[in-house]
Amino acid sequence: MNTQPIVVWGEIPVKDLEAGAKFYDAVFGYTSQVDRSGPAPMVLLNGAADTVGANLCEGQTATGSIIHFAVPDTCEDAASRVAAAGGKVLGDPITIPPGRFVMALDPDGNQIGLFQPHGTA
Repeated sequence: MNTQPIVVWGEIPVKDLEAGAKFYDAVFGYTSQVDRSGPAPMVLLNGAADTVGANLCEGQTATGSIIHFAVPDTCEDAASRVAAAGGKVLGDPITIPPGRFVMALDPDGNQIGLFQPHGTA
């Protein structure tokens, strides 16, 4: 069995990097900043450069792949923060063997999952 991670990182296209960072920071409690040191500006969510993570990039919004993010508390709490930060919750939490999740849209229309593992919050 291969022990390499299947997902290395995810990129989420947003129209405005600062606004995108503000939304994801508000929902997940991250502290993110725009990084303009490379060939294209980006936001490394929560500054997580030493682990599998996700970043925001400038571009057209996508409706294809969906990234599921671990929430620091419950699906309901995270869903409330999504709505308060300008996103849209797409339904009620769904229970699956490893935990629960709820789907949402960020302000740019990207679909994301909010995942709560069993035994948390």
